[in-house]
Amino acid sequence: MPLNVCVLGTGRMGTIHAGTIANLTDARVATIGDIDLERAQALAAMHGAEATSDSDAAVASDAINAVVIATPSDSHVHYIELAAQAGKAIFCEKPVGLEPSEVRRGLETVARHGVPLQIGFHRRFDPSFLEVKGAIDAGRVGDVLQVVLTSRDPEPPPAQYITGSGGLFRDMAIHDFDMARWLLGDEPIEVMAYGSNLIDPAIGAAGDIDTGMALLRTAGGVLCHINCSRIASYGYDQRIEVLGTTGMAQASNRSPASSEVSTAAGVSSSLPHYWFPERYTEAYAAEVVAWIEAVSSGTPPAVSGEDGLRAQLLAAAATESLQTGRPVGVPPL
Repeated sequence: MPLNVCVLGTGRMGTIHAGTIANLTDARVATIGDIDLERAQALAAMHGAEATSDSDAAVASDAINAVVIATPSDSHVHYIELAAQAGKAIFCEKPVGLEPSEVRRGLETVARHGVPLQIGFHRRFDPSFLEVKGAIDAGRVGDVLQVVLTSRDPEPPPAQYITGSGGLFRDMAIHDFDMARWLLGDEPIEVMAYGSNLIDPAIGAAGDIDTGMALLRTAGGVLCHINCSRIASYGYDQRIEVLGTTGMAQASNRSPASSEVSTAAGVSSSLPHYWFPERYTEAYAAEVVAWIEAVSSGTPPAVSGEDGLRAQLLAAAATESLQTGRPVGVPPL
C-alpha cells in the first residue's frame, strides 16, 4: 500500500513537493493542510486529495502515514513535534527552527518517538553539486583547502516574509551552511560574518540585511567563504568552487539553454535560470523520492535532523557575529 502523505503548506515548496509525490507509485497525496482553506482546496483538487484548514488534526489523523512540513519557518518545530507524537514519518523544509534551542527540543521529541525525519537540504541532491562532491570524495582535487559558495536571489522577498524568516543567515544562507559542512568534510568551529542593507529599505526596517558574507574555519584551518545577496539582476546565481592541493572542482550556474554562440562581436549564452523552482527541479524531486524510499525501506533518511541542527548552529553563530562584529565559536552539538 502506498504511503498516505499529508502536505502542510500551499506555498511554492508545498506545491512542488505535492506534485512530486503525486507522480510516485509508493506514495500519494492524501491531505493538503493550510490556514487558507481555499488555497488548500485548490491544490488538493489537483491531486485528488482532501483539504483542511485544521493542520493539527490532519497530522494526527490515523489515515496519514507521513507528513511534509512546508509551512512558515516559525511553525516548523510545532509540526515536527505534533507529527512525531503521532508516529508519522517527517519531511521538513529548512530551517528546522529559528533558534537552536527549539531545534534541539524538536529533535528530542523525534528521537523519543523513534520516527524518521529528513530535512529539506535539496542542494545535496543537485546533479552538478553531486559531481563536485564526488570529485572530492574520490580524491581528485586532493585535500580540500578552500570552499567558496555563491548564493544570490534574483529579487528580494516581500518585507512581511522577512519578519517570520529569522533573517538572511537563518533562512537564505542555511543551505550554504549545510553545503559548507558537506563539502568541507569537517565541522566549522568559528564563524565571522558581515552584512549590510543596500538593496531594499523595507528589509532593513524589518531588522534584516540583504547583503551578507560569512567566513567559516575548521579546526584544521580549512576555510569556506559564503556570499549572499537578495538581488542579482541576471538571475538566480548558484555556484560552488572547491580548491584542493591537487586541483579544483566547481559547479557553475545552470541555464535554460546549454548552447553558446561565438562570433566576431563576442561570445553570448543564456542567462541563468531565473528562480529556484526551475534551477533545482531535479533536486527537489530527488530529495522527496529519497525520503519516501527511506521511509518505505526503514533506512535512515539521507539528510538527518542533526544536519539541520548543525546548520542552524552555524546560522546562529553568523547572526551573533554580525551583531557583535567579532568571530564567534560554534557550540558543540
